[in-house]
Amino acid sequence: MQSYVAFLNDLATQGASDLDAIERYWIERVHEFFAAKPFKIRLDASRSLRTVVRDVIAQAEERQKTTPGTQYAGAVLQHLVGAKLDCALGAGGFSHNSYSTSDAQSGRAGDFFIGDVAIHVTTSPGEAVIERCRDNLNDGYRPILVTMQRGLTVAEALADNAGIGDRVDVFEIEQFIALNLYELGKFAAEGRRVAVGDLVTRYNEVVEEYETDPSLKIEFKT
Repeated sequence: MQSYVAFLNDLATQGASDLDAIERYWIERVHEFFAAKPFKIRLDASRSLRTVVRDVIAQAEERQKTTPGTQYAGAVLQHLVGAKLDCALGAGGFSHNSYSTSDAQSGRAGDFFIGDVAIHVTTSPGEAVIERCRDNLNDGYRPILVTMQRGLTVAEALADNAGIGDRVDVFEIEQFIALNLYELGKFAAEGRRVAVGDLVTRYNEVVEEYETDPSLKIEFKT
């Protein structure tokens, strides 16, 4: 630190010191440092499983605020749903993709396609995803839309406006995952811990294979 202060003072003597620029530089380094850290899930017997899911999504949203242009929350949602489906159905039953791969680019019916069901995962439902649901129906598929709590009413309203409200199942992400964790854990305390651990393990495997940003991973603490 003494050497660095001497360096700054030397810059000032030369008239080359811009403290605002130096401050911005270090703020950016701090953001990069914390952005490189994995998200954390802590399993506490006193808290609901929905809260556990909510916390990791909140971490992704907070990081997104300090890293404009990077959709951490959307990626976390997509891969949590994919990992949850793998835990419930067994890995290999459907394809995963990176978050940046759109349905249109890949020719997919949805983010996940299982049997005759197309699953769409989004943080902010809009008319575009509702149109993809309509396309699913026209092609003989059953669409499911998984979103955030705040997007639930919006998605239902958009589906109603499009005339397909009674043909699209809309689920809130916390409930969608938490209920399955209870079932996988056979509604037992130790079973829930194992189920959450399995979910995080599979999630990290998906991130490792399909994403280039390791900071999307989750660290599980019991």
